[in-house]
Amino acid sequence: MPIRLLDFDLHILNMRNRMPFRYGIVTMTALPHLFLQARIEVDGKEADGIAAEGLAPKWFTKVPDSSMAQDIAEMLDVIQAACRHAQEAGAADTVFDLWLAVYRAQETWAADTDYPPLLWSFGVSLVERAIIDGFCRATDTTFAQAVRTNSLGMRLTELRPELAGHTPADLLPAKPLERIIVRHTVGMIDPLTDDEVLAEDQVDDGLPASLDASIQAYGLTHFKIKIGGDIDADRARLQRIAALLDKRNVDYRHTLDGNETYHNVDDFRALWEGLNADPALRGFLQRLIFVEQPFHRDIALRQEVGAALLAWRERPPIIIDESDGELSSAPTALESGYVGTSHKNCKGIFKGIANTCLIRHRQRQEPGVLHIISAEDLCNLGPVALMEDLAVLATLGIEHAERNGHHYFAGLSMLPDGVQAQILAAHGDLYRPHTTPGGRRFPTLAVENGSVSVGSVTAAPFGPQSVLDPSQFTPVAEWKYESLGLD
Repeated sequence: MPIRLLDFDLHILNMRNRMPFRYGIVTMTALPHLFLQARIEVDGKEADGIAAEGLAPKWFTKVPDSSMAQDIAEMLDVIQAACRHAQEAGAADTVFDLWLAVYRAQETWAADTDYPPLLWSFGVSLVERAIIDGFCRATDTTFAQAVRTNSLGMRLTELRPELAGHTPADLLPAKPLERIIVRHTVGMIDPLTDDEVLAEDQVDDGLPASLDASIQAYGLTHFKIKIGGDIDADRARLQRIAALLDKRNVDYRHTLDGNETYHNVDDFRALWEGLNADPALRGFLQRLIFVEQPFHRDIALRQEVGAALLAWRERPPIIIDESDGELSSAPTALESGYVGTSHKNCKGIFKGIANTCLIRHRQRQEPGVLHIISAEDLCNLGPVALMEDLAVLATLGIEHAERNGHHYFAGLSMLPDGVQAQILAAHGDLYRPHTTPGGRRFPTLAVENGSVSVGSVTAAPFGPQSVLDPSQFTPVAEWKYESLGLD
């Protein structure tokens, strides 16, 4: 079924946080949210597809001395390059073939730049998502059906030779999940209780600000807790979090996010053994699911790190995230003492399918060995990015995922009223109307008993029920960094 990209448009909507969010080496208070609309042709039929992503600095590259303006400019550069490469690729036999052609062209182009794979492949992922969305609309199918019937034309063996003879349907669930558990982020500067909310960070939107208030409002049971590398500070903060969860009588599970803090295994091992030696944290650590990316991406997949991990028999389960920049990263990690990797749409859909199928295959082959495919979100928000992400997770069967966009942003309040109404009408299971104490109304994520319903998302072509018109936002050519008001 021939498919090609005819044209594309890029628009930006500035989004401001309701409360600051610190991740890694940056604290985010606002960011540009980019929409990519693609006009595609599938077997002679034209259709529009859409993708979106918040352009969060200091994740795709963690360079301390680069400015936020420079980081965003680089993200826009790789996105525009991927769009050009998709147009230049012409017609392909399948969505997978078109994606692979774009990926290879972008890889060749990036070789003459300083862009690392995690960054330049991000541009490919946006084009990939928009094309998949357009394909599903043109063929009147859902993403889950397209994956299961393999109408996308994916050849698993081309990405994971170990899976020769398998199709995605052999290794993924027969039907998508109906609900996904929210794994709530507890950032390094996030208040644990209401009395810790700083005066300048007070919010009056009627939504919870502290961890304690969020547990009560949403019925949370899963948490992603960021650690900073200071043994004493991390221990003290984890003790307070554990005491709070015990006080609320929550039957919880959690992950620890190392934020690439460590540059060798010995330093992280010292932290881990120090935490385990603390009686106050014994029960807390027994509820650990995994530790995410404790080692800096520059060294995480080096041979000496793998050897040190494999020699450390009592190590906790550790996965990669930011180190998952190349198509070969996940298999390399599994051979280096890690138990798995994460899926994020910004790292690629076909890559995520291949990684999940590899993990499921290993689980079958080695039932006594732990293998994990997780889901992290990078502050995903509606009206497009969050839905597409949830559609993928439900199809892959990933039962819980880091969700924090609804916590750091005030629902969909930044969108025009018409778009808000459209989302509530089409996705009333995922969003619910919210009224602030001052009478302002907007949709917010409907987290109930610690999870969200994704039925309307999986019934849609690829996340959103309809294609948003992004022309109501600012064209990329007219957008200025200064419009964020950060300096």
